[in-house]
Amino acid sequence: MLLIDKYAYLNKLASVHPLEKMIFSLGLLLITLIMRDERLSLITFFVMSAFIIVGAKIPLTYYFKLLLLPGFFLLTSLVSILLSFTSSTNALPAHIWSFTWSNWTVFIGNASMLAAQQLFFIVLGSISCLYFLILTTSVQGICYVLRQWRLPSLLVELVELTYRFIFMFLASMQNIHLAQQARLGYHSPIQWLRSVSILIAALFVEMFQHSRELNNAMQSRGGEAVYWQEMGSYSKKNWLGMAAILLVLIVYGGYFT
Repeated sequence: MLLIDKYAYLNKLASVHPLEKMIFSLGLLLITLIMRDERLSLITFFVMSAFIIVGAKIPLTYYFKLLLLPGFFLLTSLVSILLSFTSSTNALPAHIWSFTWSNWTVFIGNASMLAAQQLFFIVLGSISCLYFLILTTSVQGICYVLRQWRLPSLLVELVELTYRFIFMFLASMQNIHLAQQARLGYHSPIQWLRSVSILIAALFVEMFQHSRELNNAMQSRGGEAVYWQEMGSYSKKNWLGMAAILLVLIVYGGYFT
């Protein structure tokens, strides 16, 4: 079991109804994306981080590691937005930094700086909303809510199967990789390439076999999946708290933007 999945089942907010957590996280996500305000996005990030760390009791170090994962992709996107290239003979727009080499000039314009700054805060707030959902709600709870929203059954079942195969894929990869390491399969660059190719081929065959076994198991049950059983109940206090937070952020965003 992945650690992120473990926290989804064992966090302090696991007993809260999944519909409440989905409405809260998706509501803040929509506000962040629609308002596109830096201060509002930063407030959203701190609010959701507080619920994750203080409310759900997710360790701060683990949450920080999760933030580093999309941070790499965000950094590469910011670099591509910040840096602009032009011929050294062209006049530069308003900029904060420039460097000329040979016939080319690389510079950071004021407009690109503002765009990168806005993107950074919006992505930061959006990531915190999604992490709140996946760290406090199991995939069975999420799929239960999707069925309540009358989404196509095929789509929901594909989500469940894909999620299931992630764990099967990682477990198989770890076992094969461990066996290869025990046989010194990665002691040289050439052997490393050979071992990786064998690992990919073995994973493909094993996943194909697992898919057939899973299909046979579902067919033996009449094609029905195991659904999440609703055990919790709605909380009026939670709904009032969510409405208050969403209303405050909407009013704040509408007033300052």
